[in-house]
Amino acid sequence: MPATHVVSVTAEKVYIVTKNGVEKSAHVLQRRDGEVYVHYLDTDKRLDEWVKEWQCRLDESEPQPPSEPTSRKRKRGRATSHSPEPSSSRRASATPDGLDEENGTTQPSEVVMTEEDFDLQHHKRINSQKNFDTIIFETWKIKPWYFSPYPLTESEVDEVVAVSSNQTSQKIHGVARATARSHGRTSDLLAGGLTRQNAVNPTLWVCHFCFKYMVDGIPWELHKKDCKMKHPPGRKVYQRGAHTIWEVDGVKEKLYCQNLSLFGKLFIDVKTLFFDCDNFLFYILTDAKSSEDHILGFFSKEKLSYDDYNLACIMTLPQYQRKGYGMLLIEFSYELSRRAGKVGSPERPLSDLGLRSYLAYWVSTIIRFLRRVLSVLPPDVVFSKNENTFPQMRDDIPGYISGQVERVHVKQKKKSKGFDGEVSGTNSEAALCMMPLQSIQDPIFTTKRVFETTPNEYGGADTNITVECTLLDIAKATNLRIDDAAFAMHECGLLMRRMSRTEENDTIVITRSLVEKVAKERKVKILYLDLSCVMLP
Repeated sequence: MPATHVVSVTAEKVYIVTKNGVEKSAHVLQRRDGEVYVHYLDTDKRLDEWVKEWQCRLDESEPQPPSEPTSRKRKRGRATSHSPEPSSSRRASATPDGLDEENGTTQPSEVVMTEEDFDLQHHKRINSQKNFDTIIFETWKIKPWYFSPYPLTESEVDEVVAVSSNQTSQKIHGVARATARSHGRTSDLLAGGLTRQNAVNPTLWVCHFCFKYMVDGIPWELHKKDCKMKHPPGRKVYQRGAHTIWEVDGVKEKLYCQNLSLFGKLFIDVKTLFFDCDNFLFYILTDAKSSEDHILGFFSKEKLSYDDYNLACIMTLPQYQRKGYGMLLIEFSYELSRRAGKVGSPERPLSDLGLRSYLAYWVSTIIRFLRRVLSVLPPDVVFSKNENTFPQMRDDIPGYISGQVERVHVKQKKKSKGFDGEVSGTNSEAALCMMPLQSIQDPIFTTKRVFETTPNEYGGADTNITVECTLLDIAKATNLRIDDAAFAMHECGLLMRRMSRTEENDTIVITRSLVEKVAKERKVKILYLDLSCVMLP
């Protein structure tokens, strides 16, 4: 008979938190001197935070769970008579330690859980609260979003003792000690979070090159002077201006990849942390400064994925977000799939921010594709003149058009930092807003487009383009999974206009004006990835 566990399940009371004049409903997860740690209802837990106790009051409008009778309280922690506790079972509370009726919960009732359910509940309990208030990273003070199971070995404790007489900094707040042997054991790491409620303003110092973590600022300062790593320990696979993407093998650089994963977990909620990085490749985006390359973000992918996932987790440092770096990494992950002859997709489940980023990529990819196949002239042509003959275009030469042609020319900017100055002189912004013709493999969209020319009353003519295809054809042309393409087109409204509807077939009409409307609404950006800068075969 499988082992079971008698678990105390406690209902949580609803509180009103007043902050900056705004009231929000929340649960109280923990208390310390004069402060409470709250989770705002219906929000991501990256917004959980410590607030002053006076900012929090019980919500009288919400029906609160009833308190347990006194006679029941005296029996708490005992199994019911009709559900005897097996000798191999354990008792545990499903809520954070120290909470009771006064702290926002009622007395617990008991349920019997399987071993798997118990472990899942235990995992949720540990990850429910951030274990660090501040991360010191280079010159930045960063507020982490989520819990990360940083371990602390005996050698790290000795290092702190040797350089500091401050005994309160001998261990990381919220993480119990672990020996070097147990460093990679996930169970030990998760169990280390149980004492974090005793922490007061816990801070972690992290090296921005090797990601070594420390519990005190003094050894961190000493390490920065001696750290020999000035860029990720891998090979360059992409370089454009000041930006470089490095490929790091989890087998060859285990410690670096483990430390990078721990750091990434501070900002990734749904990430399952594995210290065995052998089956993973890490792609780190850096920005060049003098002789050093500083990290902007990274993503990891399995070397062998049976579901053809091209990305396991992705993270852009908070101080570098909303600058296009995350989109560059997503575009590069799809380029890896294309070069491998596969149709990639990110690993599920996606976080709320991950889904938002991928939906933006899928919509942008489809919009750039539709712009290209529904355009008469190449995107960088602003004027065409032919004498005594009609203009001609050749599908075997991308962008070719006969006659006297005037194209958009972009002067190279001198600034090399960021994305400024990295646009090639032959690539206009108009061209970057469309998919390159040479990357469209399916002849449906190259040689079999129908050009219809109709004379107008002024002696000229109007040319329209018609393409008949299936949703699968669009997915193949954009190298997206058909379910991802369908989801993106539905979300942005491209599947709403139906010309006819039968039981066997639905015909969707997509016009160029509709494409531009979606592009404006979704704020479709340029293509950040320059294929000529990819340093892979």
